[in-house]
Amino acid sequence: MLAWKIGPALATGNTIVLKSAEQTPLSALVFANLVKEAGFPAGVFNLVSGFGNVAGAAISSHMDIDKVAFTGSTIVGRTIMKAAASSNLKTVTLELGGKSPNIVFDDADIEQTISWVNFGIYFNHGQCCCAGTRIYVQEGVYDKFLEAFKKRASQNKVGDPFDKQTFQGPQVSQLQFDRIMSYVESGKKEGAIVEIGGERHGDKGYFIQPTIFSNVRSDMKIMQEEIFGPVCAISKFKTEEEVIKLGNDTTYGLAAAVHTKDLNTAIRVTNALKAGTVWVNCYNLLSHQLPFGGFMESGIGRELGEAALANYTQNKSVAIRLGGALFA
Repeated sequence: MLAWKIGPALATGNTIVLKSAEQTPLSALVFANLVKEAGFPAGVFNLVSGFGNVAGAAISSHMDIDKVAFTGSTIVGRTIMKAAASSNLKTVTLELGGKSPNIVFDDADIEQTISWVNFGIYFNHGQCCCAGTRIYVQEGVYDKFLEAFKKRASQNKVGDPFDKQTFQGPQVSQLQFDRIMSYVESGKKEGAIVEIGGERHGDKGYFIQPTIFSNVRSDMKIMQEEIFGPVCAISKFKTEEEVIKLGNDTTYGLAAAVHTKDLNTAIRVTNALKAGTVWVNCYNLLSHQLPFGGFMESGIGRELGEAALANYTQNKSVAIRLGGALFA
């Protein structure tokens, strides 16, 4: 959560308050030290550590804070909007959850696509708001893709995040580990097939095997709710029209991806998908120049790019009469 105060306290008039997630305070403290080393004046940047129901609630309801930018779950995003509305009607931008479709057409470069799909779901242990968790593969390459994807995911090294060879580390907490495993069990009970994974990795820590489900339906929990872990579901489609409907069958709209060699297909599908970011023949490639944010329950407003500046500024109109005739 980032809070922005516009006022006379400093020469610049701007004070920033950063509240880190309670599970990850150390990374924010390291960042704060870098801010200090960079020579920022005292008071420009402030770091608050604590639980959301205390520190986060205080920030979102504070009468002297003019802007809040929140990254996190849709549930918490709603509480922040309510607090903002009940206080001083502060500006709020929200970067929330996602259930992003990753679409593979028959003509895609399978070898390249496998790498991007693998990165799209297992990056950061699956704890990524824009993770490509719903993978739709056209029927002509479905079998070939599934076998290659299983092989690639099985090669992901799960273990110590400080080991340079590790690709996937542990989940952030016991709570998150249990939540992810409950989704895995839900998928099994609803009839989805575990192609690989589906179990704990090792006997220590919060490690989960890279997991791929097949034989999934759109109404399953694992296809509708954000899991926020190394679990994805793969489904077969026939036509472009069908996959557009499937891709948009969600309350979220943060990101999506299209893999094809046909530029016309890429343009048609990216235009039709309801998502704030759509990658073509890649995944999770972010740039500070490109606005990032979602549609629907994935949030409000944009971060990054020129579009983000509008969230932190106000327009003021000034009209001055310099003399001359008055209107009759």
